[in-house]
Amino acid sequence: MGNISPLLNRIDGRLRFLGSCWRWSDVMAIQTKHICIEEERHVRANDRDYNERFSYADNHIKTAKYTFYTFLPVNLFEQFQRFANAYFLVLLILQLIPEISSLSWFTTIVPLVLVLTITAVKDATDDYFRHKSDQQVNTRQSQVLIKGKIQNEKWMNVRVGDIIKLENNQFVAADVLLLSSSEPYGLCYIETAELDGETNLKVRQALTVTSDLGADVSKLAEFNGEVICEPPNNKLDKFIGTLYWKDNKYSLDNEKMLLRGCILRNTEWCFGMVIFAGLQTKLMQNCGRTKFKRTSIDRLMNTLVLWIFGFLICMGITLSIGNTIWEQRVGRDFWAYLLWDKLLSSPVFSGFLTFWSYIIILNTVVPISLYVSVEVLRLGHSYFINWDRKMYYSRKDTPAEARTTTLNEELGQVEFIFSDKTGTLTQNIMVFSKCSINGKTYGDVYDDFGHKVDITEKTPCVDFSFNPLMDRKFNFHDSSLVEAIKLEEPLVQEFFRLLALCHTVMPEERSEGELVYQAQSPDEGALVTAARNFGFVFRARTPETITLYEMGQFVTYQLLAILDFNNVRKRMSVIVRNPEGQLKLYSKGADTIIFDLLDQSNEELMYTTSEHLNEFAGEGLRTLALAYKDLDEDMFDEWMKKLLFASTSLNNREESLGALYEEIEEGLMLLGATAIEDKLQEGVPETISCLTLANIKIWVLTGDKLETAMNIGYSCNMLRDDMNEVFIISGHTLLEVQRELKNAKERIMGPSRDRFSSGQDVGKTDMYASDSVFEETIIAEYALIINGHSLAHALEADLEQILLDVACLCKTVICCRVTPLQKAQVVELVKRHKRAVTLAIGDGANDVSMIKTAHIGVGISGQEGMQAVLASDYSFAQFRYLQRLLLVHGRWSYHRMCNFLCYFFYKNFAFTLVHFWYGFLCGFSAQTVYDQWFITLFNIVYTSLPVLAMGLFDQDVNEQYSLRYPNLYRPGQLNLLFNKRKFFTCTLQGVCTSFVLFFIPYGAFLSAVRDDGSHITDHQSFAVTIATSLVIVVSVQIGLDTNYWTAVNHFFVWGSLAVYFAILFAMNSDGIFRIFPSQFPFVGTARNTLNQKSVWLVILLTTVVCTMPVVAMRFLKTDLHPTQTDKVRLLQQATRRQGPQEQNLRRVRRTSSRRSAYAFAHQQGYGELITSGKNMKVHTSSTSAFPGNSLGRTHSSSSWIESMLKKRGDSNSAVEAEETTDSGITDQTRVDVLSEHSLETLYTN
Repeated sequence: MGNISPLLNRIDGRLRFLGSCWRWSDVMAIQTKHICIEEERHVRANDRDYNERFSYADNHIKTAKYTFYTFLPVNLFEQFQRFANAYFLVLLILQLIPEISSLSWFTTIVPLVLVLTITAVKDATDDYFRHKSDQQVNTRQSQVLIKGKIQNEKWMNVRVGDIIKLENNQFVAADVLLLSSSEPYGLCYIETAELDGETNLKVRQALTVTSDLGADVSKLAEFNGEVICEPPNNKLDKFIGTLYWKDNKYSLDNEKMLLRGCILRNTEWCFGMVIFAGLQTKLMQNCGRTKFKRTSIDRLMNTLVLWIFGFLICMGITLSIGNTIWEQRVGRDFWAYLLWDKLLSSPVFSGFLTFWSYIIILNTVVPISLYVSVEVLRLGHSYFINWDRKMYYSRKDTPAEARTTTLNEELGQVEFIFSDKTGTLTQNIMVFSKCSINGKTYGDVYDDFGHKVDITEKTPCVDFSFNPLMDRKFNFHDSSLVEAIKLEEPLVQEFFRLLALCHTVMPEERSEGELVYQAQSPDEGALVTAARNFGFVFRARTPETITLYEMGQFVTYQLLAILDFNNVRKRMSVIVRNPEGQLKLYSKGADTIIFDLLDQSNEELMYTTSEHLNEFAGEGLRTLALAYKDLDEDMFDEWMKKLLFASTSLNNREESLGALYEEIEEGLMLLGATAIEDKLQEGVPETISCLTLANIKIWVLTGDKLETAMNIGYSCNMLRDDMNEVFIISGHTLLEVQRELKNAKERIMGPSRDRFSSGQDVGKTDMYASDSVFEETIIAEYALIINGHSLAHALEADLEQILLDVACLCKTVICCRVTPLQKAQVVELVKRHKRAVTLAIGDGANDVSMIKTAHIGVGISGQEGMQAVLASDYSFAQFRYLQRLLLVHGRWSYHRMCNFLCYFFYKNFAFTLVHFWYGFLCGFSAQTVYDQWFITLFNIVYTSLPVLAMGLFDQDVNEQYSLRYPNLYRPGQLNLLFNKRKFFTCTLQGVCTSFVLFFIPYGAFLSAVRDDGSHITDHQSFAVTIATSLVIVVSVQIGLDTNYWTAVNHFFVWGSLAVYFAILFAMNSDGIFRIFPSQFPFVGTARNTLNQKSVWLVILLTTVVCTMPVVAMRFLKTDLHPTQTDKVRLLQQATRRQGPQEQNLRRVRRTSSRRSAYAFAHQQGYGELITSGKNMKVHTSSTSAFPGNSLGRTHSSSSWIESMLKKRGDSNSAVEAEETTDSGITDQTRVDVLSEHSLETLYTN
């Protein structure tokens, strides 16, 4: 009976959950509304019937929007949500009513169907590729344990509670609880590139009770454990749950989980139990909902269409009132001459019908062809991006790709860029660049005159052929270091011996001589690889030994202790015994820490090395200081006894161990320092400098720790020593964060400008802080760096405004240790409060939510996974291509689209409003000036191609000058080229042109006669004259608007004029009259009209009057008030004969007293994992063959290891204190207490 009560409680909890349901929610939304919430998850292994009662999501994913059956209705519904499409549908219906229609229905239905078809085809194509991607993922094969047998199943058929088998290099199909693996102690290694963009391996470890299941299928089939855990969420680094099995319960954390999207590495096999599947996996929860993105020009056009529709209504009302008055006063006199079937007895009803007639006639002020043309332009601009060879990355055969066609012009208006760091700004590759050994630097290259030479790809590399185990990918250019190695200089050899011994790297020998190092951080991999190439090859390790291949000989060192790294110690040490029996302590760490532990005899060497470190730091390199110490046997034995006692102490164990570590590390002898380049992607500093000159603010949002993020900031020149101040926000409470932000704002603006006195006043925005004009008046340069836990408080409603104020007043903003959701929240904050276009760029799944939240999302395609690319709007392989995407393609697209829209509205107002003026002279009868064929063909044939050519090919300045003068980008940010004022200007020009087009021919024809003295005032001649004048005027206007003439422009402009005259004469010819006598009754009208000199004089006069004011205004404006674009265009014309000059922004090297972030990305605890042997496989024959495996101090070392391991429980939880100081910038000190729940924390960037 004792077990019944807990069982009843579980059943009650399940029954309560059965009444709930799960709904896919947008993780990007700040306020998400749920129909119901899953409070906790219950999963039982190997029991599908039980798990299906909860209606958990299956492993099928769907990112596509349509199905075969829903595409047509859903797509049409979406398209008719666009006001213009619905507007033209209503017009089409009106044109089918003969009482009010003066035009045929085909004048509207043809372009409308064309628009709907083009858009539908584009949407269908995009969705087809989504279906294809979904199908590819859903049909992947997975091995599932079903009814006691391992069976192959598609991913989509995997269910929650299933036990699946994974093999090496396979993707994880769902979020699974690791049960057992081929590695000792249930360990397995995974690569999380698809999740966070990091390529270094991470460790996961199964529970001891489940790791005993091994690969025994019968035991796994009998496993009926039940997991109660948290509901689905998007937290990649957190999992809380409990396993109930055999009347026991076991704590579960993220260390035990393998997430969907990870890849199993260096592990032959493993078994896991599915906890979350499909859309409920953490990967898919981070993807967010696909949002329909629209440009600011789209939104403005919708507003303008409403205004134009209102203007159309006003014109219709005006003309209908005129018709009513005319019918009442004058129209009755004409009834005797009009053969009406039925007389209209009411002038008001006549006016009502006339209103709708004019709505149909004047609808071309917003022609449907506008939307067709916009789609064609955007498609063309997208292809230009895809075809750009200068954005093609040949090393990986990766071109740039515009994955959407709707955002191109928005690329020319970006004000904020939010960038990830790892894999986006950096390559996540550490390179051993330079070093200082015994006061001498190595790594620089000098010419014959002793002058330092910049290292390029053409600089010859050092020949390492003397070393058969060299890494052929390793490059070093200073041959003097190899010569020192060959001369067997003791300190140089000791330097590389230290690098080969003091680390936690695991070696893997795949074939004879082919060594692969599995490092928990790329820093360590770079250092051990450097030692390998210089003759000190790390070959193998056991829990008690390290075997090196030193200058052609195997040497085995006894590993006595690893003094592990943590963020307080900022160093790592090892104690070894060499084959001669000498005890050695080797240490590496932050120079500020190592220097404090040096023996006094090293003072002169320390100053010299410090100068070298300053030089390395000035180049943005990550530095480490190296030191060693010879240990006395008796002193070491005494120290080991103290260590054994401290490691078993229950009180202040960590403090005691830290004090003992420092005790034995005192009196070190300095060897030198290393300088590692956290290799940036090519051209990153130059790109950031150029984008900054374009007034684009770049914020870095990264999951890295503060020091690493700051180091990259300095490497990219985002942080500089000449900045006035760098503010570090690291408060742990709301009040602390508020105080730090308030102090930062006061330092920037002065205390009188800041009026935040309490948390309640934070929401009141200071008018100066929110004013972008005031932001630009701040000449001083500031930087803001904020930590993840502080950002969580700053993003709350009470503080978000002051956070935004301070961030916008700073030149550089870096947010570190941020979660994927926080990245999206920062982007959303800027979108919500700043009227600015945002762009997010990243490479991993942790960037997906940020990419989808921003106006424009850019994915970096490379080795770090494809999740960001699949969610992006644009993708390419290198960050540097962003400069060309924005400053060339984006600026051109914006310029072209704005010029296109201005011209299009001008052209159609000039074309349409002629009917308005004619209404006052035709009794408001809704009679058209032009014949219906001209109305139909004007926008489709006569004027469509020239404006498309301008919209596709026009350039105000060429690409070289676009890159050389980034401030040309500014008009797009200020939205100067197309706005409401520009719209009114171009429409006013169109109205004036229509007035001139109508009244000059009208006035001329009042008294004009033909050459033979007969009148020339018939309606058709009048229409031909106005139509010809219109076509010529708009052709001249587009010639004036075109800045860059190509053969295509000439062909389309002159060709359109030729086509107009050809069609005009054809429609008035005898031949077509004989074929269609009722459709083309006016034979010879064009010939009889255009053979008159007076008509051509009228056309010439009309053209001059319409265009000369425009020419004069533009000339005066360019001469008296030239824009930056005008100046650059003149400069371009003046230097046209010179060859193209590429932009050459030099990388600014900084000199700094601030030490660059030390190249040591460890976390505490990994040393214990190595010395415990838990991550060691059974010794291979090659390892056992090495000499020196029989060691004298094995018992002592093992006892120390065992006592150290007593503090680790099955949960493997650890608490570490992190203290980061930033000398030379600010006196703030940050102390973070972080709870690390898994071995995942052993790996970081």
